[in-house]
Amino acid sequence: MHAARGPTHLDVLPYVSAELRRHEIAVLIPCYNEAASIGRVVRDFRIALPNAAVFVFDNNSTDDTAETAQKAGAQVYREPRQGKGFVVRRMFADVEADIYVLVDGDATYDAPSVRPMVSKLVNDRLDMVVGSRRHHYESAYRRGHRLGNRLFTGFVRTVFGSALTDILSGYRVLSCRFVKSFPLMSRGFEIEMELTIHALELGLPCAEIETPYYARPEGSISKLSTWADGLRIFRTMISLYRAERPLMFFSLIAAVLVALSVGLAIPLMLTYLETGLVPRLPTAVLCTGLMLAALLSAAAGLVLDTVTRGRREMKLLAYLSISAPGKIVKKE
Repeated sequence: MHAARGPTHLDVLPYVSAELRRHEIAVLIPCYNEAASIGRVVRDFRIALPNAAVFVFDNNSTDDTAETAQKAGAQVYREPRQGKGFVVRRMFADVEADIYVLVDGDATYDAPSVRPMVSKLVNDRLDMVVGSRRHHYESAYRRGHRLGNRLFTGFVRTVFGSALTDILSGYRVLSCRFVKSFPLMSRGFEIEMELTIHALELGLPCAEIETPYYARPEGSISKLSTWADGLRIFRTMISLYRAERPLMFFSLIAAVLVALSVGLAIPLMLTYLETGLVPRLPTAVLCTGLMLAALLSAAAGLVLDTVTRGRREMKLLAYLSISAPGKIVKKE
């Protein structure tokens, strides 16, 4: 599927720059039961980016999401495997374009903001521009979600050195080389975390633009569960930390085991020095086992760190094999 050029009246639209017109842009909208909002989203993005092709991938909706999106002018496809991660994986694999706009179909994101986001990606030769959400209404952003986003953002900033402030935003503009080199593994709403970690892991050029964030329109119901999705994202965060920072992860485990071993061994050593006896043999065996486990954990961290470096190099080579929008070309 190629992001074909849009309406023939494109050339008379002053707000679409010549730089953007020469790129194929695909707007990707994963959907599940969004009949109340998807038509508006498709129309708004067709107006904001008249040269873009809009793709809606329906994920087993039981309402009129697919029909509504098609009537609004989108190209509609279906993904039978349930979960946003599966839908995004299918989108990234099937759709061919220079620039990808990934946005939810719930009409909470601001369509006009896509123009400065795309322009920044092209002009600054970036690989990802994140729409950092600025909520206009209290109902737009649940308190639990806001707190969770801050916690996850703080964690990623500490571990990976991120300057992003909204790592869970579902509104992103991505380059072709980012999308085609991204080994997507998640199945659900933790996809945003994985996109962010991929960019930080390879040190890809990224930026953020503040965008309005609105409440869902009447009749539209959120599919998010504060606790269930929060736990899923937390598990993904720990899993990615283990995969991308194995030496640090297993070193922390080793440090805890060493501390437990030493803490249990100190009373035994004091007793031995005073009496020359080891009265609690099971505790001594436990101390020895904990220390051995700590050494094994540290060794595993060293081995996996080497493997991770090799895997990162392979992903970087795949990334570099694809041209970037706004690439620098040698002048004749």
